[in-house]
Amino acid sequence: MSEARAVVAHLAPRGSKDKLAVWFMLGGEVILFAALIVTFAWVRLTYAAQYVDFRSHLNVGLIAGNTFLLILSSYFVARAVHLAETGMAHAQGSLLVALALGSLFILGQAYEWSTLFGLGIGLDSTFGEPFFIITSIHGAHVLIGLAWAAVVLFLGLNERDGRHSQGVEL
Repeated sequence: MSEARAVVAHLAPRGSKDKLAVWFMLGGEVILFAALIVTFAWVRLTYAAQYVDFRSHLNVGLIAGNTFLLILSSYFVARAVHLAETGMAHAQGSLLVALALGSLFILGQAYEWSTLFGLGIGLDSTFGEPFFIITSIHGAHVLIGLAWAAVVLFLGLNERDGRHSQGVEL
């Protein structure tokens, strides 16, 4: 039991219920996305022949580019967390880069969706339904992150003492 308390104390020091709430939210997201991915895998295995046709319509280069954008934006968010400890002025550049990269991801996702819709792949198709559900939930996650980063950036514009650094971390 003491090991569990030590882990919780590390993740959310006393008086920091916000951090613990974020960890619980992240745990819920892991469960949600795991369930969605398992569902997609089950549909893929069940309808293997139809999946080949669906996959031929996916732009793998765009998907790889979007993945790279998210990894790179994660780096800049982590960098902003580190820099915010010394004041928001230091973190602002990294947050702006993360906002730009996240916005490019959303634009890439919108392009991918419009291309698939243009090809007649929609929510009524075997693979369109799980694909659009998973990617829309993921896109909503990114949009919420962009909104949060914008609010934290705005609140910290004139700050020099690191008061909003926890907002960057959360």
